Formats: sequence, structure tokens, C-alpha cells
Amino acid sequence: MITIEQAGRLRKAGVLWAPAAGDRFVVPDRDMDDDVFVVSDMTVEVHDYQGSKVIGFNGTTEWALDSIEQREVIWLPREEQLRALLGDHFTSLEAVPGGYRVNLTDSTHSSEDAEVAYAKAVIHLLGA
Repeated sequence: MITIEQAGRLRKAGVLWAPAAGDRFVVPDRDMDDDVFVVSDMTVEVHDYQGSKVIGFNGTTEWALDSIEQREVIWLPREEQLRALLGDHFTSLEAVPGGYRVNLTDSTHSSEDAEVAYAKAVIHLLGA
């Protein structure tokens, strides 16, 4: 999984998120940075409320957070979402000693984790 710092850089660089089932996110700066949430039709849903997106937490009676605006959370894109952001710049993903390498048409980006390598490549492309 990519780091919160990488996800923040992606957001700051203008990567847009249209929340969908299966998407992961964190709620930063509320002592929950280590808790990863997943949008699900069963427990975490996205609603349009007065022109903005609100992420609702259903069935969480033990927790005081009922909903939070999308702009207050940080999306943690998955491997296939990051690969899609690379578009035609992506050439391959390779297993290399110590992890993975994402090859773009003009650069390479390595990490122990494939998603982190993809995030590095997207950040490189965006100049972030």
C-alpha cells in the first residue's frame, strides 16, 4: 500500500478521486492515520450532499463519526488505479531483487512494494 505522504502528494498534484466500492482511504489528523477504511456498499458509502461528496459510515454505532466530507480524507489508490494513471507512459512492472520496478517510457521507479513503485512513477510524471 502507498504511504499517506505519497497519497497526499498525488492529491496536491491534482489527481482526482471519484470514490467507488473497494477504494481505500484514511482520515488524517484525527488520531486515525493508521486506520485504513474501504468504501463499501455495506458500511462506507459515498453520498452527494448539497453539491459536495460526503462519505457516510453506516452501522457504526460504537463510533461517533457518521460521515465526513471527501475533501477531508486521503485516497490510497490501488495498484491498478495507479497503473491507469500512468497511461501510455507505462511499459512494464518487473519483479527485481528486493521488490519491484515500474518501467515508464523515460524512467524507472523501484520499491519493495509494487504499489509504492507505481506511486513513485505517477508522482514523477506529475512533477510533484
